[in-house]
Amino acid sequence: MRLLSNTLKSSLAFLLSFSLFFVTGCEDDDHNHDHDEDHTDADGFILEDASGNELYREFEGAVTGSVVLGVNDTLELSVHFLDDEGNEMEHEEEDHDEEEDHDEEEGDGLEVSGADVSIAIVEVESHEEEEEEGEHGNSIHIIGVSAGSTTFQLQLMHDGHADYTSTNNVTVTVQ
Repeated sequence: MRLLSNTLKSSLAFLLSFSLFFVTGCEDDDHNHDHDEDHTDADGFILEDASGNELYREFEGAVTGSVVLGVNDTLELSVHFLDDEGNEMEHEEEDHDEEEDHDEEEGDGLEVSGADVSIAIVEVESHEEEEEEGEHGNSIHIIGVSAGSTTFQLQLMHDGHADYTSTNNVTVTVQ
């Protein structure tokens, strides 16, 4: 009888521990689900020039178009993220001052990396430049430095991690 009692106690302890783990896991999943609603679930992006012409598209790893500019030229490109059907995702407009404060604290927004600065400088447009131009959103500048080719990686950051990272490095040709 004593053996059965110890087995029963062990089984109850296991079931209680498992139940507590399961309930805690569900609460974490609910928290993550709520938090994930703020994330961008993109499957690609396009780069458009100031006239709205699509220069480059990456969707589910496939690339079309190219980024070409001359030495000493500057390209101002807007970045538009694509959903799982290849459609442009709407940029949610928020109060810009609050968004800027949040961006600085959490590391949100676009990041570019990897370009050879002796060929082209690739940089994210600052908030001050966006305000001067009256635009809000994701934009980059590419400045041709010398003839050649380089690549860069594009990331959309949120809460200190990448919500989206370009599948391919974007090739920039300076002529």
